[in-house]
Amino acid sequence: MTTHFITAEIDLTESPVAMHQTIEAELAQQGEPLRWAVTEVDVDQQKAVVEAIVTVGERQEA
Repeated sequence: MTTHFITAEIDLTESPVAMHQTIEAELAQQGEPLRWAVTEVDVDQQKAVVEAIVTVGERQEA
């Protein structure tokens, strides 16, 4: 299993719940999110930048 630092640009939505779901879906395409944060918001462009740490790869069972 490896970890990766990624950034994603997300469209702002009116609903915080919908935005949270959009962020999680976008990050899931890159791997399993360990943590993420909205680090920048562009109100004029209606975009948010999300930075995340994701894991990629299979877990090894002991």
